[in-house]
Amino acid sequence: MNTPNLSSQSSKANIQKVKLLVFSIENLNVALHIDTVQKVVNYSTIFSSGLNHYGLVNLGDQEITVIDLHKKLFNTSQNLTIEDKKYLLLAINSVNETFGILIQSTPELYDISLDTIRELPSSYRRVDTLKIASHVLVIPEEDQNKTVFILDPDELISPV
Repeated sequence: MNTPNLSSQSSKANIQKVKLLVFSIENLNVALHIDTVQKVVNYSTIFSSGLNHYGLVNLGDQEITVIDLHKKLFNTSQNLTIEDKKYLLLAINSVNETFGILIQSTPELYDISLDTIRELPSSYRRVDTLKIASHVLVIPEEDQNKTVFILDPDELISPV
């Protein structure tokens, strides 16, 4: 994985853990390592031709590339109404380029044990739209388990 080190030390029993910011795109749960996340801001107007899943947003004195993951993964734009809450999750890739991901719900922070994270097979990553993910994990929850794909920022925005 080309993201920051997925390990950190826990003070309890020396269990290695990683902090992930988890959010949903349609019925798919995805995450970014907390070290790649800069902040989450309210939605801004995104300029795009509509021909692909990239757009541009002006935040302060910066122009930032925005990725519509819904369009990238499902080949259709999100159906967002004026009343819907919308956020931009701002993150960085390995060359510190800031990019945004359009999300509809507030992301959740999880502290995950490293032994629960599995690498996705490269054969799968080569042929699926989820090649943007490098690892997967299952989070046990009360009603059902939550499968989460960990995104690789360099697959979202290629380093130049």
